[in-house]
Amino acid sequence: MYKTINIDRNNLTIMGVQFADLETLESTANALGSNMFEGFVPTPKGIEIIRDYIVGKITFAEFIKFAKEKAYV
Repeated sequence: MYKTINIDRNNLTIMGVQFADLETLESTANALGSNMFEGFVPTPKGIEIIRDYIVGKITFAEFIKFAKEKAYV
């Protein structure tokens, strides 16, 4: 079942996670939406990880490592 999440474009937050700009927020929201249709249930920590990957703060290898460790929970 698809569950909506709180996206605040005025304050640049998704589920309370802050974003530096609207472009990054939109990219992250699109990635979340795609994954949610596949059964992913987002958490604030998971959103932080996706955001950090999109802005280049973590590498793809680190992103995969976090996924395997279920660090997003």
